[in-house]
Amino acid sequence: MTRRCRAARASARARSARDQAAEQDQQHTRRPPVRRLASVDTAPVPRREPSPEERGEAPGARLWHITLSVAGAEAPLTEVRRGLQQLAHDHPFLLTSRYATDHAEIRYWEEARDLHDAAAVALRLWGEHRASAQLPPWEIVGLEVIDRETYHQRVAEGYGPPPATPVGVHPF
Repeated sequence: MTRRCRAARASARARSARDQAAEQDQQHTRRPPVRRLASVDTAPVPRREPSPEERGEAPGARLWHITLSVAGAEAPLTEVRRGLQQLAHDHPFLLTSRYATDHAEIRYWEEARDLHDAAAVALRLWGEHRASAQLPPWEIVGLEVIDRETYHQRVAEGYGPPPATPVGVHPF
């Protein structure tokens, strides 16, 4: 072998070794490929309720689902039922009422500008109609106020408030 051939071979080996070293360096500094989560990329987008403006309603008015819970000293069932029926008669917006001798739950839709207004009206309901509907002197022990979109989303997903019993006044 001639001197030139040996020099060319040595040069090629040196280049090859340099290229391999550079490739190894790149492999160590190269970021791993990004893994995409299939469940996130292909998950269906939840359907959104149209806004009041989109539905053509006045922008200031929204529907709120109210659940008002009251409790207190035991009262005769017939008096509790009669009082809740009178309240439902006086206020046809009442969706449903459930009751026992020492507690009751009232569920209905309220139209209000915002959550604060809906909650304020709901908190006054029992006290303002205690005398006119002859309701028991119970106190409010719970209040839930959710907007229409949230209510329908909860029901659709199966974890919302229990489906309302038929409209009216019913025992627990």
